[in-house]
Amino acid sequence: MRLIGSLSSPYVRKVRIVMAEKKLDYKLELEDVWDKDSTISASNPLGKVPCLIMEDAEAIFDSRVITEYLDTLTPVGKLIPASGRERVEVKTWEALADGICDAAILARLEQTGAFRKDTERCQAWIERQLEKVNTSLTAAAKGLGERPWCAGTQYSLADISVVVALGYLDFRFSHIQWRNAHPNLARLYEKLCSRQSFIDTAPVAA
Repeated sequence: MRLIGSLSSPYVRKVRIVMAEKKLDYKLELEDVWDKDSTISASNPLGKVPCLIMEDAEAIFDSRVITEYLDTLTPVGKLIPASGRERVEVKTWEALADGICDAAILARLEQTGAFRKDTERCQAWIERQLEKVNTSLTAAAKGLGERPWCAGTQYSLADISVVVALGYLDFRFSHIQWRNAHPNLARLYEKLCSRQSFIDTAPVAA
């Protein structure tokens, strides 16, 4: 399999962590979707990463679809429950964490995107997105409580997704002091960041 992605995308990082935890072999192909010469649309018409190219050359895109598929490939390191409320809980955590990343990326694009002049940037839009981040962090902290894991009694995609989102905030929005506000999230973050899959996928600026 080939994974088209970048070293700074939290969605790509989530997929890479899942592949590492599942012990799946793949080739990482780096792509800058903002480059005018990018060829990502040949694989993903939405022009986004990650995009997984399977052995038969069929493409799968959207990180939630990819992680769902990857978890079916081997019973090693099962990360998503098979059915029922437990499955829905894990997928809801993933949606919440991805939403944090969505809002943070929208804020960053408004702050630094080359497609806008400085005089055209909207501070109200940036603040609206960062408020979504803060509200979602509060919800995540409340949902985690004093439990060791986000969903159920074991490590899952829920924990991966949340810690990837927190790592993206550290990477792009280091001024957000989420550790002080949510020490339980900080404990989860520190626990998972010692895993080799997280160490090997730490975000890198393009």
